[in-house]
Amino acid sequence: MGFPVELKYTSEHEWIRIEGDIAYIGVTDYAQEALGDVVFLEIPEVGSEIEKGETFGVVESVKAVSDLYAPLSGEVTKANEVLVDTPELINEHPYDDGWMIAIKMSDTEELKELMNADDYETYIEENG
Repeated sequence: MGFPVELKYTSEHEWIRIEGDIAYIGVTDYAQEALGDVVFLEIPEVGSEIEKGETFGVVESVKAVSDLYAPLSGEVTKANEVLVDTPELINEHPYDDGWMIAIKMSDTEELKELMNADDYETYIEENG
């Protein structure tokens, strides 16, 4: 399949790009394919606190409504408002224009629990 090696991944099919103490979060290409055409996105506002493992938003596609789970804890510093009006960018460009939020991480130790690209690929092969 081949996932971007510079990113980290979760078992909920989210990707994380680390830039200093900021983490950008989106859903993987695998997730957007499984979802189908994304038609609606709900994400938190800048200034919101999110906690690892808790729901931070909702993505709705023609097939299903799915909760988004925070891969890390922190404060939302950016929200990709463009996606609210054009959620199809999640399907078209999941790893760049399709980022959802950026957070200032409150606990970098949480990074140790994320998967690298190889581990994520293995996870998908084993869990479908």
